[in-house]
Amino acid sequence: MRTRRASYGDTGVPRSLKRPRRKRCCDVGDVTVAHICDASQKRARWNCSTPAAGGSDGECPPSCSFLDRLPDDLLISVLACVSSSAESPKDILNTALTCKRFMKLTGCPAVMREVSKEALRVDASRWCTAAAAYLTKCADAGNLEACFILGMIQFYCLTDRKAGLDMLGKAAAGSHGGALHALAVIHFNGSGGGRADKNLRAGVLLCARAAVLRHVDAMRELGHCLQDGYGVLKNVIHGRRLILEANIYEASMEAKTLQSVFRSSDGVSASACLAALASKMKVNGPKLLYRLLDARSHSMASDFGCSVAPPPPSIAHKFLRDWFKIRSLPPGLRMCSHSNCGRPETRRHEFRRCSACGLVNYCSRACQAMDWKLQHKLHCASVVRWQNRALFGLPHVGGGPVHYIHELGNQ
Repeated sequence: MRTRRASYGDTGVPRSLKRPRRKRCCDVGDVTVAHICDASQKRARWNCSTPAAGGSDGECPPSCSFLDRLPDDLLISVLACVSSSAESPKDILNTALTCKRFMKLTGCPAVMREVSKEALRVDASRWCTAAAAYLTKCADAGNLEACFILGMIQFYCLTDRKAGLDMLGKAAAGSHGGALHALAVIHFNGSGGGRADKNLRAGVLLCARAAVLRHVDAMRELGHCLQDGYGVLKNVIHGRRLILEANIYEASMEAKTLQSVFRSSDGVSASACLAALASKMKVNGPKLLYRLLDARSHSMASDFGCSVAPPPPSIAHKFLRDWFKIRSLPPGLRMCSHSNCGRPETRRHEFRRCSACGLVNYCSRACQAMDWKLQHKLHCASVVRWQNRALFGLPHVGGGPVHYIHELGNQ
C-alpha cells in the first residue's frame, strides 16, 4: 500500500500532525495586537490614538471599522449627550449593550455625570442591589440629582441616616434646591434623632439658600416661617410677599407648559397662537393667561386665587410614596398627609397635626399649605362645622372662624 511520506523534525513527530502555532504578538507603542490564525479569525481592536507600525499617525489596519477609528474622547462626548437625553434607565442599558467598547465607555464618570433625571427614575417595587449600584455610580460621578435621590432613599427607606445625610450634603454643596429643602425639613423636625436635635436656625438658612435657587417648596416654607416667626424674626409682609413670588413662579412654569401645548407643527410660534386665541376670545393677554390657567386646573394650589394644577412629585418623593405603599411603617409612625410628599416619621409624634381636626399631619408648613388648598379644606371637620353654623346663622364664639372662612372664600 502506497503511503505519503512524512517529514519528521527533531522531536520525532510528523509536522503534519503538529498543532498550528499562533503568531506572536507584535507591540506597537502601548498597544498589543494579536492575530490568531484559527478558523474564527478574531479581529483585535486598534487604538487610533497610537501611531501604526510603519505608517502615519492614527493609521488603522484595513480590517478596522469606522467605529473603531473614532477616538475614545469623541465617543465619550457622544455618549454623554445620549445619557443627558435618555428617558429611562433602559436607554442607558441598551446603549451600554451595543458593544464591548460602549459597555466600557458608558461607565465613565463623564458619561454618568450627565445622566438625565428621567434616566434616574428607579421603580420602588423593583429595588435591588443593581439599582443601588447604578445610583451610587451616578452619584460618585458627580450627578447631583442622583445624590439627592439616593440620599432620600437611604435616609427614609433604608434607615441609613449617616449615608443619607452624606449624600444629601453632597447634593446641597452643589446647590441642588431639592436637597437643600430636604435638609431644612430634617433640621426643622429633628429627623433621625430626638426633639432636642431640632435646629430651626439651620433650617431657615437652608430654606433661604434654596429659595434663592427658585425652589417653590422652599420659598413657601420660608414665607410661612417669616409669617409665623418660626426660627426667624417675624415679618408678615416679607413672608406674604415670598409666598406670592412662589405662586407667581409656579404659574409662570405652568404658562410655559401651555405655550408648549399651543406650539403647532407648521412652524407657527406659541406667542402667535396665544395672540390669535386672545383676539378670538376678545380678551387681552394677561386675562387670557389667567383664564387658561384657571381652566386647566381641578384644584387650587395658590394662596392668592390663581388656580394652577399641582406640580407632579419629584422622582425621590414618588419613590418614597411607592416604597411605603408596599412596605408598612413601624407601629406608631405616620406618613405626611400631603399626597405628593411621601416622607415618613422617624420617631413618634415627629410631624405636626392639624390644629382644627387633628386627623392629618404634615412634615412642613409648605406641605400643609399645599394640602389645604388641594383637599383638606374640603374634609376638615372643624371647617365643615363652622360652615354649617354660618349657613344657619348660628353665632360663633369670638367671630374668628367666620372671618377665616370668609378669607378662604375670597381666595
